[in-house]
Amino acid sequence: MEKRIIRRATLEDAAAILGIYETYITDTVVTFEIEVPPLAAFRERMETIMVQFPWLVCEVDGVIAGYAYASKHGERAAYRWSADLSVYINEKYHRKHIASELYDEVIRLLQKQGYYTVYAGVSTPNPESEAFHEAYGFRNLGEFKNVGYKLGKWLGVTWYELPIAEYAKSPTEPLSVGQLNEETV
Repeated sequence: MEKRIIRRATLEDAAAILGIYETYITDTVVTFEIEVPPLAAFRERMETIMVQFPWLVCEVDGVIAGYAYASKHGERAAYRWSADLSVYINEKYHRKHIASELYDEVIRLLQKQGYYTVYAGVSTPNPESEAFHEAYGFRNLGEFKNVGYKLGKWLGVTWYELPIAEYAKSPTEPLSVGQLNEETV
């Protein structure tokens, strides 16, 4: 029986995480990133995001099989109660419910932090990711058609929305992920 653990990512995980992401960059249109970033730059990206937001990995028998993280939804201050979600799974571990387990944990942490809505941008066409987000409960907000060009084709991005908390009349400032109890994932 496989041993599956979801835990907070560390900077020491950067190489393994980038190894998963690299395939998405070079071989798919799932991400609009075209060049694989150097490991040092990717570690910086992770470090910047992890100041405020959760970044989780799923280990299967000690191997990082996938990861998910939240990030800032928009630059303006009024966006601060919303976050974007991303999830990437090593293709050997597709269809094993790892993406939904990672989303469950990232969303649980975001709720504890005080976030209200999460968004996911999905490159289109991407029937698997579209179906996953809709099955998870996200609402399709619409598509930006032909917004990117990669691997010889024009691509759209469909945005999905998922409320994760009851909207407060006067919301308090979201906590950073570091302010949460360490016992939380």
